[in-house]
Amino acid sequence: ILQNLSQTPVLRELLKEAKMPGTTVKIESPELCMLCCFSFKQEPQLIKLDQPGPLTLAMHQFVTEMQETKKGVVTPKELFAQVCKKAIRFKGYQQQDSHELLRYLLDGMRTEE
Repeated sequence: ILQNLSQTPVLRELLKEAKMPGTTVKIESPELCMLCCFSFKQEPQLIKLDQPGPLTLAMHQFVTEMQETKKGVVTPKELFAQVCKKAIRFKGYQQQDSHELLRYLLDGMRTEE
């Protein structure tokens, strides 16, 4: 899940922008525009960002480390610690489904808005 998220260009750009509080981000979805261009024009979304929370900052740090080509092994310790604060069920290193991690990670970042 984390490797896939780190290779998502829109998420990488949003996380980069999220580090600068008070900025307004314009989100356009070219894939959706291509699908719906015949029926209606989809307007881009404008989102004003506040101060990022600790989970969002940890995700930004992780994604940045994953993009560094000279970096060897990347361990998401801080990101995992922040996820555990939002979802206690991940403490104790018990096996969890990847979709649960995805859900708690994205929901946790969304609630920090």
